[in-house]
Amino acid sequence: MRDTLHRFFRAARGAGVRISPAESIDAMRAAAEVGPADRAILRDALLLTMAKSGEEKAALAACFDTFFTHPDFDAPSAANDDEIGEGASESGTDAVAGTASAQASTELGSLAQMLLAQDRAAIAAALSNASNAAGLTDIRVFTQRGLFASRVLEQLGIAQLRDDIDALTTRNPADAERLATALRSLRETVSEMVAQALLLYGREEKEALRNEILRNAPMARLEQRQIAQMRVLIRQIARRLRERFSKPRKRQRRGHLDVRRTIRRNAAWGGVPFMTAWKRRHRDKPKIVAICDVSGSVAQVSDFFLLLIHSLHEVVSDVRSFAFSGNLIEVSEVLEKNKPEEAMKQIMSSVGYGSSDYGRSFVDFEKGFMSAITAQTTVIVLGDARSNNLDPRADILRRIGERSKRLVWLNPEGRMGWGFGDSEMPRYATFCNVVRQCATAQQLERAVADIVATYQ
Repeated sequence: MRDTLHRFFRAARGAGVRISPAESIDAMRAAAEVGPADRAILRDALLLTMAKSGEEKAALAACFDTFFTHPDFDAPSAANDDEIGEGASESGTDAVAGTASAQASTELGSLAQMLLAQDRAAIAAALSNASNAAGLTDIRVFTQRGLFASRVLEQLGIAQLRDDIDALTTRNPADAERLATALRSLRETVSEMVAQALLLYGREEKEALRNEILRNAPMARLEQRQIAQMRVLIRQIARRLRERFSKPRKRQRRGHLDVRRTIRRNAAWGGVPFMTAWKRRHRDKPKIVAICDVSGSVAQVSDFFLLLIHSLHEVVSDVRSFAFSGNLIEVSEVLEKNKPEEAMKQIMSSVGYGSSDYGRSFVDFEKGFMSAITAQTTVIVLGDARSNNLDPRADILRRIGERSKRLVWLNPEGRMGWGFGDSEMPRYATFCNVVRQCATAQQLERAVADIVATYQ
């Protein structure tokens, strides 16, 4: 039972369910209490101890159903046996064939005996032992299906079974035919087992490969079916950044141990540190102002960027977001109170897909929201800097840069296009502390990680 649960935990992690060692211990204790007799109760116990959200509960339930559903071995039908029996009686050798079959069966290998006896329980146990011996849980990609199927069949003893079929062909053709039919069914069952194992244990490798491709794919040119996958990837990136940067902040709030002051303070107790002293270093309270172009050319990239920024509240306590194409509005409250899909739908219906006017949008920001920028604020502008030959108002961007701690410009367009046509990127770059290309999820993650790291 313990080994089975360990394999199930491995499959569940591949399905995207995060399981800590403590949770796996709780799950094993719960499984020991309810026992494996009632599958529905065992399923509920595992879901209660491991699932932490509705999505994880659904993924874990699907993984449980797949993991504990084993392909059935399809034994040769009784109709085939009757036909074979009738053929034997017509030849006038029923009793002789039956006696010969009984004597020959004792000389056959264990697999042949199980198949002739149609012992489903023994065959299921043999398949389970063979899959474990073949290391079926190590399967990762679909090209390994043939390899692992051959390994399982070898562990079952297919070589001995072939020899038994050859030996019976001359002595007892009826049993040889039954064994050949059973072997075909056995191969099909093993193929189903391997396919099921690939679904359970190859999912993590497949997800990693897909995520790696997505991380390096231009976000502005994603297909519709990839957008939902990219949202999941952006949430994973946000979680990784939170885990990376939230712990140092907690440690910095407490400070570092001041050894000299601690020893002096505890001199009366012989140097035993009953009272500790800590060094505390002042840190700026992190603030981010994000200004995003949501015109048609960059709207999709802005969608992912805003989702990532607003997923980092544990690290950055004060985030204000603005969106513009022809004019600029604040969208912080919309993003915080709605799901990402609904939030972006509202934003796009208000200011999205228009013709970008950077000058007018900067004027709107200066008039209504300039007070949001302080000496502790990092301002991030996400856009392609294409102003459609309108006044770019670079003077306002200069004042924003002077007022803020840092001004960062993330451009989803390739560097080769900066400064050509109606691109004002070289002019804007003069007043920015950091200018980076940000066309893929990997580049976006690195840019946001560098920004958040300045507060650590």
